[in-house]
Amino acid sequence: MPGTGCGGEPSFLLLLVPAASWCCWCLPAWQVRACPDPVDEMQKMAELLGRGDKCGEGALGAPSLAGSCLADNRLNLDVYPDGCCRFLQLFEGRRGEVVQVEFLRLSSNDCLLGTTLSILPHLKHLKSLVLKGGHARDEFGLCQHGSLTSLPPDIGNLRCLTHLDLSFNSLSTLPSCILHLPSLRVLVVSHNSLVALPEDFGSLSKLTFFSAMKNQLKDLPQSIGELAVLQDLDLSENALEFLPEEVGNLHNCTELDLSGNCLSSIPDSLANLKSLRRLHLHSNLLVTVPASLASLPNLSRLDLQNNCLRAVPPEIQTSPFVRLRGNPLGETEPSPQADESRAGGLRRLFLASGEDSFTVTSEGCKVILACGIHFYFPPGAASDPLRIYFRTLAPDPQWVKLRHHDVLLSRALELQPHGVKFQQEVQIWMPYASPQTLHQREVVVRTFSGQSWSDLRTRLEQKRKSKKHVAHCSVLHFSWFLVVSRLVQNECKVPTEGTLLFSSVDPNIKVTFPPGVTEETRSVKLQVLPVSAEEIEEITADAGCRVSPLLCLSQDSLVDFLRPVRIQLPLPPGVTGLNLDQSRLHLLHGDLEGQTWDDITSQVVLEFTHLYAVFEVTHFSWYWLWYTTKTYIGGIAKKVYERLRMYQVNFIALQRKKDPEQVLLQCVPKHKVDPVLKKLQDRYRGPEPSDMVEMFEGEQFFAAFERGISIDMDRPDCVDGRLSFIFYSHLKNMKEIYVTSPVDRKGQAVKGQVSFYRGAVPESIPEDASRRRKGPDSLWLATLPIKLPRLKPRWRENPGPLNGFSFPPLNLGNAETGYLTQANLLSIARRVGADWQTIGLNLGLTYQQIERIGYNNREDLDKQILDMLFSWAQQNSEDPDCVSKLITAMKESGRQDIADEVETIIELGRQKYRESIRRVGLEQECSTEDSAIAMM
Repeated sequence: MPGTGCGGEPSFLLLLVPAASWCCWCLPAWQVRACPDPVDEMQKMAELLGRGDKCGEGALGAPSLAGSCLADNRLNLDVYPDGCCRFLQLFEGRRGEVVQVEFLRLSSNDCLLGTTLSILPHLKHLKSLVLKGGHARDEFGLCQHGSLTSLPPDIGNLRCLTHLDLSFNSLSTLPSCILHLPSLRVLVVSHNSLVALPEDFGSLSKLTFFSAMKNQLKDLPQSIGELAVLQDLDLSENALEFLPEEVGNLHNCTELDLSGNCLSSIPDSLANLKSLRRLHLHSNLLVTVPASLASLPNLSRLDLQNNCLRAVPPEIQTSPFVRLRGNPLGETEPSPQADESRAGGLRRLFLASGEDSFTVTSEGCKVILACGIHFYFPPGAASDPLRIYFRTLAPDPQWVKLRHHDVLLSRALELQPHGVKFQQEVQIWMPYASPQTLHQREVVVRTFSGQSWSDLRTRLEQKRKSKKHVAHCSVLHFSWFLVVSRLVQNECKVPTEGTLLFSSVDPNIKVTFPPGVTEETRSVKLQVLPVSAEEIEEITADAGCRVSPLLCLSQDSLVDFLRPVRIQLPLPPGVTGLNLDQSRLHLLHGDLEGQTWDDITSQVVLEFTHLYAVFEVTHFSWYWLWYTTKTYIGGIAKKVYERLRMYQVNFIALQRKKDPEQVLLQCVPKHKVDPVLKKLQDRYRGPEPSDMVEMFEGEQFFAAFERGISIDMDRPDCVDGRLSFIFYSHLKNMKEIYVTSPVDRKGQAVKGQVSFYRGAVPESIPEDASRRRKGPDSLWLATLPIKLPRLKPRWRENPGPLNGFSFPPLNLGNAETGYLTQANLLSIARRVGADWQTIGLNLGLTYQQIERIGYNNREDLDKQILDMLFSWAQQNSEDPDCVSKLITAMKESGRQDIADEVETIIELGRQKYRESIRRVGLEQECSTEDSAIAMM
């Protein structure tokens, strides 16, 4: 149990454990009324540190590992799982240097955070402090919030602190010490559990940026209007129901994000925000907006999507920068006598591709996601306003466990919060890839409870206009969902009196349970896999071989039946009781994994009719009738069963005709190759598809560029220099990437290639297949040529004047979002094309700016693009969130390809930055890196 300080309140507990390791459970000293002497605490800490360290090697008196983290006036320890341990080492061994640190980053997922926090007030020169959670992730890739719930009061004495990031933590109230930071300019507390801000929040007179997105704020203090120099205010995805009039006093505010709240109206005082450029009000409950918003002189974006607006002032409706989709414009107000439960009268929300949440109230609503997923929340499903978060995930075989002969038809959908029970069932419609080639199967929605997957009762529908297939299910809880095609499953309860179960795929397949077969009622499932004569002949190369449908029986009990169960199977095609040669007929029994097949013909009593074979068993598994002259039937059946689970595929590698550096790679089932190529032939060219290979559903494979062709090795999907894919027969196994070459292409073309290799052997594949896939030679699948043509100079390569333009060096963004340089913007500009005006507007440039850029460079599209991009970059060079805004603008402009390129660039920059931190040692580095850490 924790120790107690004076007054019975808990304080530190440092617990020594064996094997020279130590750990700490702590409630920091600022929570104790009578705190121990700080000097004594430092001495105790030194004694503990001197005994050993589980986080590094050797005694802490020689902190070689920790020392390499300290570079000039920066400590970036959030990249290490033991960052707080390293900090304690440094503070003990090199205190004089540590107290001079100006930029400090720590992970609040660290178990030693409490001990570390008590030392931070000693860092009097600290300018930037980041104590973020989200560095630890669970098995599904979800960020885990940090343990931070408060701060020591002495943090308020850090008079130099200008930047404080406490996002992804567990704060329910804002620590009071923050209000005593006289120099604070940037405060980030997003992704916490704040329900209110302190009444004197306006005392932060120098604050220019404040983000409290994704909290639980219900109202704002009136003092918020005293933040005279505030420029950026993000309060999105909270529970705000009204705004104080004092918000209109934020005269320097240029961006205000109030989206994803519960606002039914906004104050007229917002018309006083003459500096406002972007106002986000989407996904609220607005029924009216003041017409005066249209007169804001600098406003370039007013987002009113997904509200309850039935009418808007004409001045707003005709403004080109206003977005109104998802509102019931023109609809009449329902009468009080109208049936409120009528689905047609519910609020409808249309969410754009960049949104990831929405609010549900007790009135209910319909929600339509950009990916085609629909939700129906009936009135009363949620008693209080509830924020729903969603995302779609690429299925990963590590946690999406498919059963034999299952086919995945959709991406995985995650809905949060998990575990919240609705008062009424919520309906979900999930689009899926229609399994046109999969006959005698059924489609179900499968959900994950956190421990196992289970199938939901599913109804299939087809949209009238789009003709898309959707799977419809109802749930009371939110979790993970995906759509799967499985073998048709018939099931029943078997009581003591016995019963009859037959297959809906083939009614001639029957299972009879006699009376007394079980003492307790148990559940039994039956599945049938039809196998055609053509498939058997192709696999076995034996025209005389015939088989019955495959029968799989399973139950929810581990105990065998008390009496034999009678099974009726149809005889193989072409075989009847009249021409039956019993020496050629074999009854095979397979385990549930299909790994072993035993001939049990001599172990059971087979009875024959004109069309059927009948036998009795006491335990369940796979059963299969074979009619052949072959002798070793078990091995042949195993091979056939394996092949029935495999797909014949071809690989294609195509290059864009207008941009050969953009390469499309795809693994296509054999029967889809011609339609896919026909669809792509207008935009792409390339070699013929590869030879046919065979793959299992959910199998991993890689693409490696070779012979002078290279890609970005730091892509998230890049493993050891190769692109990782997961094959799913009915999903698009496709990636479009940009390739480069280390070879100088000014004088010659580069003739390279892309090769495809198998990945790790899936756990569920048969043992024989696993043995065949071991060793480097057996992993190769196919190779296709890639040619990069000789370069034709178009853009000037020097960093000076660019097509008549001259711009100062750029370093946009921050260490969290990554950086974009002048060279990066030039690379992006090459791909913009005629979409530059749409992109410029979505970036926040005014129509007047766009028209002026177009007129000034009316003879040159390249100059128009450059002028637009660099004008925006110069205006937003101080905005720490400008990179993410660029990505969002590209997506909103329909340029997902450029958005992907930017994300790749910044991810590469982040990883290289982290690697440089690990390698930097004690070397002095340039001042530009100092500013990179500051995030200001």
